[in-house]
Amino acid sequence: MTVVMDDIVTRESQYVLQTYRRSPVTFVRGNGVRVYDADGREYLDLLSGIGVAALGHAHPALARAVAEQAQTLIHTSNLFYHPYQGQLAERLAALSGLPRAFFCNSGTEAVEACLKFARRYWHSKGEPRAEFIALDESFHGRTFGSLSVTSDAHYREPFEPLLPTVRFVKTNDAASLLSAASRATAAIIAEPILGEGGIRPLTPAFAAAIAEACSKSGALFIADEVQSGLGRTGQPFYSRALGLQPHLISIGKALGGGVPVGAALVSQEVADQIKFGDHGSTYGGNLLACRAALCVLEELVDRGLIAQVNRVGRHFETRLRAMASKHAFVRDVRGAGLMWGVDLTREAAPVVAAGLERGVIVNRTADTVVRLLPPLVITEAEADEALGRLDAALTAFGAAA
Repeated sequence: MTVVMDDIVTRESQYVLQTYRRSPVTFVRGNGVRVYDADGREYLDLLSGIGVAALGHAHPALARAVAEQAQTLIHTSNLFYHPYQGQLAERLAALSGLPRAFFCNSGTEAVEACLKFARRYWHSKGEPRAEFIALDESFHGRTFGSLSVTSDAHYREPFEPLLPTVRFVKTNDAASLLSAASRATAAIIAEPILGEGGIRPLTPAFAAAIAEACSKSGALFIADEVQSGLGRTGQPFYSRALGLQPHLISIGKALGGGVPVGAALVSQEVADQIKFGDHGSTYGGNLLACRAALCVLEELVDRGLIAQVNRVGRHFETRLRAMASKHAFVRDVRGAGLMWGVDLTREAAPVVAAGLERGVIVNRTADTVVRLLPPLVITEAEADEALGRLDAALTAFGAAA
């Protein structure tokens, strides 16, 4: 099929709701860390569909699993059992320490489920609590509940009033969190590494404050690991690396390797208060999604991909810090594993455009941060090649100032 960029843009401008500001590229195929546009030009992908394509593009095992399942049975609904939900939940329990899973279709749906389950927990215990505490640079999604615990006014204001019972505290300010938590708090929700907030890891002191606040107030802790979870940081879940044991974890993005699937992982304490009919999803956890997710987890755990993320992640950090020392406008390099942010002293959008021109895909977040979320399968050699292109984009950015 011939792909003509002008035809695509014209058709989208006429028929697609204009909620996305797209870059002027049409990707048509991929292989591992590389993707190719309609003109056949190659790019190295350091974004992986915003952290989704954990196994890269056209991964043979994932493609085979999806094709086999599509030829067998895709969907039956949650009115019936199927072979894979229990298997997937068991694997996620082993990784997270949380013994129950509710399956949905995306990260924002997983956050919604966690918020609902936290409210239901307190209702079932006869002590209704409505309040949530979230962080001031947070992003948890765009549905009403997840948007309510997202701090950025840019996302919130056009849709207010949102949930009125949300309090925001300053990220990594332990005293503010401890002061805010009370017997009215249903749950504290936080990303262990803030993604849209600029790749900002929680400090150990703040993680300790979350544990203390939950212990003193009884509040539940919801770890939003949609971006940081499932091996992205070199750990199955970064909250555990911070010494935290959440009551609930939201996951999505990488779980299906590109097939839409999310999950709320739930402690037994909370699960004991959930009743039949409290939540549901028509598509959630269907055979195709679970089969894809099982394939991703097999690669992560059984085939050593998490260990590779740790090894390549250390190489990534070394290269990024060396690049930062070259460019005076790089203010900071933050992250873990294969989740990195390069914080600049000025607006980062031109770096994204310069990167595309040089065949490397990154994006901007928190205005000044270049975000890097490469496929977890990336090798040191591919990292060197991709970061060389990014270095050239940073050089051009500096020269244009």
